[in-house]
Amino acid sequence: MAKRSKWRRRLLWLAIVAAAATLAASSPWLWTEISAYDHVYGESDAPTAEVAIVLGTEVLPDGQPSTRLAGRLQTAAELVHSGRARVILVSGDGGGVSGDEPAAMTRYLTGLGIDARRVVSDPYGLDTYDSCVRARDVYGVDRALIVTQSYHLSRAVTLCRHLDVDADGVAARCDGCGTALLAEKAVRDYLACGKAAWDAVRGRPPAVDSPESSAVTDALKLS
Repeated sequence: MAKRSKWRRRLLWLAIVAAAATLAASSPWLWTEISAYDHVYGESDAPTAEVAIVLGTEVLPDGQPSTRLAGRLQTAAELVHSGRARVILVSGDGGGVSGDEPAAMTRYLTGLGIDARRVVSDPYGLDTYDSCVRARDVYGVDRALIVTQSYHLSRAVTLCRHLDVDADGVAARCDGCGTALLAEKAVRDYLACGKAAWDAVRGRPPAVDSPESSAVTDALKLS
C-alpha cells in the first residue's frame, strides 16, 4: 500500500508539472486569442476602415495567387466594393521563393475590378510582424482591417494592435481548403505565436528599414 501511495503521488506530481508546462507553452497562443477577442469578424459583418491590409502567402508557379491568397484578395476586394474600405495595402515578400507576392496580389485585385491606384504594394512585408510595423512606420497606417484566413487572424490582429495599429481582423475566404490543410496551418500558427510574442516583447525592428511613403495617403485622396 505504501508503494502504491508513493507512485500515486509521483503520478500526481508529474501531471501537475505536465499541466504547468503545457500552460506555459500555450501562453503566447492564449495572448493572441485574448488580445484579438472582439476584434475578429466575418466578411459580412466587418467594420469599416479606410485601409485594408492583405497579408501575403504562396504564389503559384504560373504567377497566380494560391487558393489561400486568392481568398484573401477576394475578401479584400469585396470590402472595397461594399464601401467598408477604400485602399488595399498588399504586404508580402517581393522576392520570395514562390515569386513576387505583392505583384501577383496587385494583378489579381485589378482583375477583380479594383482600381490599381487604390492598391499600394509593400514588397518587404516578410512576415506578419514586419507587415504590421511597416504599415505603421512606412505607410502611416494607424487604423486598418487585416485580411487573412481565420487560423492566422488572431495572431495578425494582436501583433498589429500591439504595434499601435487599431486593427480589426476579417476572416478571408478559403474555397477548396481541405480539413487537413486547415489543421496543418492551425498547428503551424500555434507554434508561430511563440516567435510573435518574442518579437513583440523585444520590439524587433523590421527586417528591411524603408523611408516613409505617402502612397497610402495619396491613394486615399482619390475621389
